[in-house]
Amino acid sequence: MEIVSTAADWRAALDDARRHGRQVGFVPTMGALHAGHASLIDAARSEVEMVTASVFVNPLQFGALADLTAYPRTLDADGALLKAHGCDLLFAPSVAEMYPHHPEPEATTVHVTGPALGFEGSDRPGHFDGMATVVTLLFNLAGPCRAYFGEKDFQQLAVVRQMVADLGQPVVVVGCPTERESDGLAMSSRNVRLSAAGRAAAPVLHAALLAGAEAATKGAGGRDIEAAMVARVASEPAANLFYAAAVDPTSLTIVEDPAVGSPLRLLIAAEIDGVRLIDNLAAISGPCG
Repeated sequence: MEIVSTAADWRAALDDARRHGRQVGFVPTMGALHAGHASLIDAARSEVEMVTASVFVNPLQFGALADLTAYPRTLDADGALLKAHGCDLLFAPSVAEMYPHHPEPEATTVHVTGPALGFEGSDRPGHFDGMATVVTLLFNLAGPCRAYFGEKDFQQLAVVRQMVADLGQPVVVVGCPTERESDGLAMSSRNVRLSAAGRAAAPVLHAALLAGAEAATKGAGGRDIEAAMVARVASEPAANLFYAAAVDPTSLTIVEDPAVGSPLRLLIAAEIDGVRLIDNLAAISGPCG
């Protein structure tokens, strides 16, 4: 696996791959990689001839300097994981390479609404604009490609899909299933910050989603699905719930009265041990029981 740190070298390598008839698959990350990221590389490896990834801790996505400073940087381990799963090329730029005037504000940024409104968008102001800005920059450098994102960050996935459609970017966005631990906890770089007690409590998010999905299959309305999730989280004293909702999978608007057979996405976020955890699950609305 080759590692490059300049935008010019990365762009040139991917342009060269396409000139030789190789389709490009791209996995953008902020590092601290785990098996969930590895599954994205595996998905790309199974579909395209040229697999590339980026590791860049994007300062525009952090509301507090302390959070940015505390974010783990594990480039050597990240590179080893990527290489083991067949990544061909890693782009690992500096902040100065991506934002030459940082820490001065960028003159041009991407502002997103639609599926970016509510949930993580409300609780973390500016987060999705920062994400959309860096992803647009990365897409502009990468050129035509298939880009792989985990469904674990479902709102992010929906925002990226909307952005690509609205801006006409030559990118096919591929959503990949959430990778989970054996007890159902969604894999996340944040899980390592949990204490032993917090780690034991964390699967309550997945349990709450399962309770919501069960209510949905029995024909419950959106608010009753939400109530089922809230009740399950309330059984775990260590969890502080931020939100639980049943939404339309594309627009992420709350669904009050789903039609029988309609797809839903259940979203949830809670804090445990001071760590914000998010998760989601697909569900289908069933007939009223």
